Amino acid sequence: MSRHTIPLAFISVFVAAPAAAQTYAPQIYSQQVQAQSQAPARYAAAPRREMGGGFIEFLFNGTGEPPRQARPSYRVPQYIDPYQGRRHEVEPELAPRGSALGYPQGMQAEPARPSMDPRFLPQVVSYDGKHAPGTVVIDTPNKFLYYVEEGGRAKRYGIGVGRPGFTWAGVKSVTRKAEWPDWVPPPEMLQRRPDLPRHMAGGPDNPLGARAMYLGSSLYRIHGSNEPWTIGTAVSSGCIRMRNEDVIDLYSRVKVGTKVVVI
Repeated sequence: MSRHTIPLAFISVFVAAPAAAQTYAPQIYSQQVQAQSQAPARYAAAPRREMGGGFIEFLFNGTGEPPRQARPSYRVPQYIDPYQGRRHEVEPELAPRGSALGYPQGMQAEPARPSMDPRFLPQVVSYDGKHAPGTVVIDTPNKFLYYVEEGGRAKRYGIGVGRPGFTWAGVKSVTRKAEWPDWVPPPEMLQRRPDLPRHMAGGPDNPLGARAMYLGSSLYRIHGSNEPWTIGTAVSSGCIRMRNEDVIDLYSRVKVGTKVVVI
């Protein structure tokens, strides 16, 4: 019988292989099981491939790749109408936007804010003053604007007036009218407030609001406001501010050349 000699190095490798498997394989497997048990719902299985990677590939979902994160589900955001339950306040008789009130298509009026004193809501009152029908009379101390009508009556609106140091009195006339006007702060205002924008396009966020009536060659205007809760207060830099609903109504009555008396 012939004797065959087996190299010692080959025997040592063959014997050492099971020991290595016993040492490392359980550790790898336990790590994988622990990772899967911590967040099984957060991952989607990778596509299957051939088992070319052996035992290690089998441990990683049978593909040899780490688990990949599942794509999150997408929810369509829900639109909430800020005027739900009070749209009649900005659109009488629920008129479509862009018609009765003159709001451009897609443009909303001011959102809900703290309510103002109901005394400053528009109403028809008796008038026995000396000014002719068609005249605008601004009562600065009491914060009312009167549009004088025939028959001893006047349409009265609540207004916001100049804060202390910015009030004025005199007689002017309406020299220009504008719908949703742009706002360009005058140099005097920019000196006091250098943080203000140099120009703001017309729209619901514009301080001049929905309409503006320019008084003479001065910087003063009768205009709407994006802060209707300030009506009935002394807050402006000299301009006469109104709610957007009210200034739209007055705008339809006043013509260029209308006399404006400020007291």
